[in-house]
Amino acid sequence: MIITNRKVKFAIIGAGHIGKRHAEMIQRNELAELVALIDIKSAEKLDIDRFQVPLFSDLKSFLESGIEVDVINIATPNGFHAEQAITCLEARKHVVIEKPISLSKADAEKVIFKSLQVSRNVFAVMQNRYSPPSVWIKNLIDNNKLGKIYSVHINSFWNRDERYYTPNSWHGDKKLDGGTLFTQFSHFIDIMYWLFGDITNIQANFKDFKHQDLTDFEDAGMVQFEFVNGGMGSFNFSTAVWNKNMESSLTIIAEKGSVKIGGQYMNEVEYCNIEDYEMPELAPTNPGNDYGAYKGSAQNHHFVIENVIDVLQGKKAITTNALEGMKVVDIIERIYKASK
Repeated sequence: MIITNRKVKFAIIGAGHIGKRHAEMIQRNELAELVALIDIKSAEKLDIDRFQVPLFSDLKSFLESGIEVDVINIATPNGFHAEQAITCLEARKHVVIEKPISLSKADAEKVIFKSLQVSRNVFAVMQNRYSPPSVWIKNLIDNNKLGKIYSVHINSFWNRDERYYTPNSWHGDKKLDGGTLFTQFSHFIDIMYWLFGDITNIQANFKDFKHQDLTDFEDAGMVQFEFVNGGMGSFNFSTAVWNKNMESSLTIIAEKGSVKIGGQYMNEVEYCNIEDYEMPELAPTNPGNDYGAYKGSAQNHHFVIENVIDVLQGKKAITTNALEGMKVVDIIERIYKASK
């Protein structure tokens, strides 16, 4: 069903930092309408008066309310994503799922099966694809400007301490969070898969240096692998950096040149030396999402909402579809398995 004669109606389940970000982007879009928020916390604790929409305490009561809605955005803790997505799909609603779409490939497959069964779309939120350096490097690779890929190196060195892993938070809980690759660094796994495809021959080593009292999982890892399409790669990460984020970078060494995208959240082209190629001037990247003491991935959620509307109006394809979202979960699962 293509929506052409009215605004696309959205509801959001999970009204924390990211949920509010979704709400703001929906209300700023003249082709979208926010009809409800869903969260177990009270309106006072959530600070959501500015949105001026009804608040429901659970998904079931919202779906039974009779409020017309086309899309439900899921911005709850990771461990709830798959179950809530299936409930929304069973109600014949399209879903936008914050990363990751699930904490296991098996659950992602259930979401995809249900979406096909009811003919509704699943949009996986991977907003880093929209940043100017990401769009630029994707174009370079798709047009074979670099030739054969020899090696790819991703480094993500962030700070996540007691300011982030607060008491009674889902962050750090294995069942709800999943681990650092799911919550902090799945965006970079997605960029890697989007650019270079699947990986094989994975070797991984994880350590927990300073988060034993804050989380149920690792705070550092070194991963090596080969790409199915050719070339080798590495992914090194840490959330044990003191005080603030250090960098997120992507280095590509290839047949016809080398490129490095760096900065705190992979937002700057730091090196570009390619045969018979002149680097264009890129638009500035949006700043990182602000979580108090933290900067996360770039603030590109408005592009996500625009894509949802374009798809439902029959104008464009989904930027990050459910199969790609599942593939990111699959790669992360295999990395964790290789570390044991």
